[in-house]
Amino acid sequence: MSNESRDVAIDQWEQLVVFDLAHEFYGVDIGAVNTIIRMQEITKIPRTPEFVEGVINLRGSIVPVIDLRKRFGLPVSDATKSSRIVVVEAGGQMIGMVVDAVAETLRLSADMIEPPSPVVVNVDSAYVRGVGKQENRLVILIDLEKVLTEKELDTLSNVEKRTRKEQEAKAA
Repeated sequence: MSNESRDVAIDQWEQLVVFDLAHEFYGVDIGAVNTIIRMQEITKIPRTPEFVEGVINLRGSIVPVIDLRKRFGLPVSDATKSSRIVVVEAGGQMIGMVVDAVAETLRLSADMIEPPSPVVVNVDSAYVRGVGKQENRLVILIDLEKVLTEKELDTLSNVEKRTRKEQEAKAA
């Protein structure tokens, strides 16, 4: 097999981190995932959008954390022992996403992924980039670049900068 043929074959597969959110499975590109951590104390930040839980200190970096249930308009629930924070890169910055549980990593071939139906996707759900079919379940594929608007990403970036400055001022 030539290198070009092998590249095409590799490109026809997607590797995902699959997580549970309100009893549905969602997947994000594994390449965008920085780390997955257990729930920890999240520092609340005033005057942020409702879906922003606050910030965490991840190995010396301030990372804004959002609740995907709130962001997607799903019923809110309390964190459990299975809840995790999936830290991803979106819009050029690190963001933590609270999920109910991380299920697995999964490889899906291109023929197992269908584009989202226009009936299902609207402006509020533009983050859905496809639906993966695997045996007896469906996995909603998320476009991380569309989960947050540019304005929301700017807000999170400002929260992170403001928090870092406050911490530096306390340390001085």
